[in-house]
Amino acid sequence: MTTPSDEDERVPVAAASVDVVLPCLDEAEALPRVLERIPPGWRALVVDNGSTDGSADIARGLGARVVQEARRGFGAACHAGLTAATADVVCFCDCDASLDPADLVPFVDRILAGEADLVLGRRRPQARGAWPAHARAGNLALARLLRRRTGLRLHDLGPLRAARREPLLSLGLTDRRSGYPLQMVVRAADAGWRVAEYDVPYLPRTGASKVTGTWRGTWQAVRDMSRVLAEPPVPRTGLPAFEGAGR
Repeated sequence: MTTPSDEDERVPVAAASVDVVLPCLDEAEALPRVLERIPPGWRALVVDNGSTDGSADIARGLGARVVQEARRGFGAACHAGLTAATADVVCFCDCDASLDPADLVPFVDRILAGEADLVLGRRRPQARGAWPAHARAGNLALARLLRRRTGLRLHDLGPLRAARREPLLSLGLTDRRSGYPLQMVVRAADAGWRVAEYDVPYLPRTGASKVTGTWRGTWQAVRDMSRVLAEPPVPRTGLPAFEGAGR
């Protein structure tokens, strides 16, 4: 059992060099809540993906670094944040207040302790409507397809995640749409990374989802991800460049 004193000792470890990438498209209402939950000592990188509601100005005013990405797409925004990051460990979190960036602390602890190479958040809905049925069904279908493709027994392909920056860049991610999060997991598995899940609370998002807010959006996301799953395995060029790499 973890005691309060144990947690007090662990948190400063994760407060080392960490950047949190926050892809953002018209999230002015949610930004203050998200940014106030960034753990102390970590840096928020808000990637503005063409917002028209002043999101970028709000983020700057709250002390975040703003990265502009003109090319629309969730993957485009995430990758722009990854390439702009300079910290040893990079985390990803949605910018709609459905997920709490403070929940990333144990993710980073596991990465720094060499217990995992990529840690994903397994979303646990905390309120009715937090995770619409169509979005949950699409996620379940993709998890099964992922298991068939890679052997990874994951339950969720959610956006809350953490890994070291240099190994992430070495994966050579190319998808710039909804398939980006899945491609990260697939290529990490192909490279022999240890991929772990960690339960996290999932709340109703602020505003409408740009991806899974409708059946059509969900179907398009599933189609993008299906293309990723159809890609042939990328030949290994080496395992992550840190101790404990491999499954």
